[in-house]
Amino acid sequence: MNSVGTWTWDKETGDFGWSAGMCKIAGLPAKAIRLSETEARAYYSPPTWALLHAALHASASNGNPIDIECLLLTGTGSRWVRQRSEPCPDDDRLLRGIAEADEGAIKTHLHLQGNEHDLIQLLNSLPVCIAYIDTEFRCQFINDTYLTWFGIQQLPVAGEHFSNIIGQVAFDALLKYMEVAFLGSPVSCQSSIPRQHGGARDISTEFLPLHGEDGAVKGCYVIVYDITQHKQVEEQLRINEERWQLALESSGDGVWDWYPQIGVELLSDRLKKIYGYGPDEIANLSDELDRRTHPDDTEQMYRDRADHFAGRTPIYINEHRVQCKDGRWKWILSRGTVIQRDAEGKPLRMVGTHTDISERKNAEVALKESEERLRTALSATHQGLYDLNVQTGVAIVNAEYASMLGYAHDDFHESRDKWLQRLHPDDYAVAAKAFDNYVKGVSNEYRAEFRQKKANGEWIWVLSVGALVERDANGQPRRMLGTVLDVTDKKKSEALIWQQANIDALTGLPNRRMFYDRLDRDIRKSKRTGLPLAVLFIDLDYFKEVNDTLGHATGDALLVEAARRLRQCVRDSDTVARLGGDEFTVSLPDQHDPMHAETIAENIIRAMTAPFQLGEEEIFLSASIGITMFPADASTLDDLVKHADQAMYAAKDHGRNRFCYFTPSMQVAAQTRLRLSSELRTAISERKLLVYFQPIVDLKSGHIQKAEALIRWQHPQMGFVSPLEFIPIAESTGLIQHIGEWVFQQSVKWVKEWRAQYHPDFQISVNQSPIEFQSDQNRYASWIQHLHAVDLPGQAISIEITEGLLLDANDKIENRLLQFRDAGIQVAIDDFGTGYSSLSYLNKFDIDYLKIDQSFVRNLTPGSNEFALSEAIIMMAHKLGLSVVAEGVETVQQRDLLRQAGCDFAQGYLFAKPLPPQEFAAMLAQFQPDPA
Repeated sequence: MNSVGTWTWDKETGDFGWSAGMCKIAGLPAKAIRLSETEARAYYSPPTWALLHAALHASASNGNPIDIECLLLTGTGSRWVRQRSEPCPDDDRLLRGIAEADEGAIKTHLHLQGNEHDLIQLLNSLPVCIAYIDTEFRCQFINDTYLTWFGIQQLPVAGEHFSNIIGQVAFDALLKYMEVAFLGSPVSCQSSIPRQHGGARDISTEFLPLHGEDGAVKGCYVIVYDITQHKQVEEQLRINEERWQLALESSGDGVWDWYPQIGVELLSDRLKKIYGYGPDEIANLSDELDRRTHPDDTEQMYRDRADHFAGRTPIYINEHRVQCKDGRWKWILSRGTVIQRDAEGKPLRMVGTHTDISERKNAEVALKESEERLRTALSATHQGLYDLNVQTGVAIVNAEYASMLGYAHDDFHESRDKWLQRLHPDDYAVAAKAFDNYVKGVSNEYRAEFRQKKANGEWIWVLSVGALVERDANGQPRRMLGTVLDVTDKKKSEALIWQQANIDALTGLPNRRMFYDRLDRDIRKSKRTGLPLAVLFIDLDYFKEVNDTLGHATGDALLVEAARRLRQCVRDSDTVARLGGDEFTVSLPDQHDPMHAETIAENIIRAMTAPFQLGEEEIFLSASIGITMFPADASTLDDLVKHADQAMYAAKDHGRNRFCYFTPSMQVAAQTRLRLSSELRTAISERKLLVYFQPIVDLKSGHIQKAEALIRWQHPQMGFVSPLEFIPIAESTGLIQHIGEWVFQQSVKWVKEWRAQYHPDFQISVNQSPIEFQSDQNRYASWIQHLHAVDLPGQAISIEITEGLLLDANDKIENRLLQFRDAGIQVAIDDFGTGYSSLSYLNKFDIDYLKIDQSFVRNLTPGSNEFALSEAIIMMAHKLGLSVVAEGVETVQQRDLLRQAGCDFAQGYLFAKPLPPQEFAAMLAQFQPDPA
């Protein structure tokens, strides 16, 4: 059975990787290892190592796989191993292959039988020279490559003295190395060998001794690699590196030369001196500089370095603090460039500089340096560079300057006249002022941002920074050096940030922030000119209903169209803004005509009442507008907007689709609402609100079958506050949710007691405002769970809602009603007959009761229209299977007429006014049905 192992060879480093199986074949412990080229050579016989070595380099050059037999030297002898290779698809640097040892065969020669011709062809095609020389310096074999490289005539070589083949000069150069090999030691050298017909080649030569069976040296293999081009490149690099190192060191910068993949970082003496160290006090390790970097600066340094490695920046530039030998922190500017990458684009070598900028950290250009150092520093940033003769206006610029403006450098000639022709007219004053301020000493540098026209007509923003480096005998500016940087992307980013901060994304109008800025400007102008300023606060009537019914997409389209109409109603000097939602504001400065604001308001109302055609939907809206005047109605910006808001709400209270001027009474009313809102919140948190109950009487039996729970607030100073006054406040502030929860909890408490003491089917009705009813579904789920927890059926509670909820009921409303039906909770329509005319919802939803509004009952007399309407409502309800409750019954006649019309239940002062629970309980105990 054959032994098998795997191996890899790194084309760049020459290192071998042997698997555990390969190590076992070589007589080593069975574990994977990595070998250098020198270490691997010790395990092969010299001839087969020469063959393997040449074949590997040939494969690296032409990509062909190898398949050869090598004599592997083990600890106990030797064995023949067949080594085959194939490219490594996931890593171009590697060859990988299989090694197979034939345990049943012993071979004593190279694998030439039957294939000698093919092997010789292989050796002749290799890009290296191979020759075998015996100890008499007679050549037994030399491949064609050697003859071709050195221009040697194709002659028979067997038995020829090596000097006759390669020439005496070349022979003399190699003689001492061959003599070392004949003593039994492999040796290598680099030398320059002359060609017989002129010229020379730089070569690297290996001499590998060949031992006979008796251990004596029989000869040596000579393997020659052409390194002429490598030497030329190396010499040019040496010259170039000496030049840039000398230039940078002479400028005071420290130089670093970093090889990221092998962990070597070469630091110049000047760089070490910047850190306070001597030449031999910092090692050449890759982390020597990084570990001396301030922790707060490392993240940005790594980010800038990664950007350059990935090609996102042309050069690496970073400023950070470094710790010196004495513990002090010093600011340095680090700049560098990757000058060599591997096949995958990963950095192999990066060179750069460190500049001590501690004393000029906040300066962008080191103007006190020499002109050459300034040019070097600025060129490294890849910015446009100019050298301006201030007196003639002629400038010398670099290639980046011309390229930035879209011109070829060779054809570009800069002058003040041409610069002015490209300068945007609106930016001339900015650039001129910046230059004058610098020359006069007002500013420390010339710095200006302005627009320049490129060759293709495109405008770009540039940042120009410069410094005077020479004045004439009279002290007048003569010469300026500076840079130009394209900052168009920065300007676009700034414009986008400004847009997002100041403009409403949906409508394109100024937002609240920008409106307040404009209004502040208009107020200051009004103070200067003495002309009044008007502010309009606009709210779209019924917008919420449109948004809830047709969806937010339609609502957004409606707002966009409303904004367009608003802009058409005002002057260009006026400001129209969207504060949020469906609220808009308008600032109208320079009010020469006292009626101008009113005219604008009328135009806006007329524009908003026109139909909105959005797709297939035709929508009708209106607007309510509040108007305030500066300085008559307010002296501050906030008060001006606040008073306009109060006037707008007054317009809504007066029927909408109108405008109202602000009056002081509105402020009083607003302050009263604010005070009541605060006191109501306190009353809720301290449970000072009271729940009263008004009986609902069965008109057939005269018994009290039900009660309606009603909230009452007894203010400590004002006494009882009408629900008509505090319920709207509770709805607008969200406190209605807490009130509804309190009424429900109290109703459950008392209905349980009265069912036990008075009647097992007693029921209490709880009012729900539209805001409560459209709240989170979990609210009513918790109510149903509470009823179950106190062992009450759903029928113990009835929910009263308004007609308006059901006219355009959405899925949420329908789900609420189904939730009540499933729990056994009955639903009543409160104030029936005063709302919408459509009655389709009575057939669509599960409704149990209709409550006839007291406006029908108040004027109820025999033969009256009210009686006819009430009778019709009762008849319709009964046809639909609904019961009817009449509200506001105050006289016996009203009760009798309702009973005559077939009404089921009644409530009102005839039976009892709303009572506290204790009084209501006492009434239940004493109540006797009216026999009439």
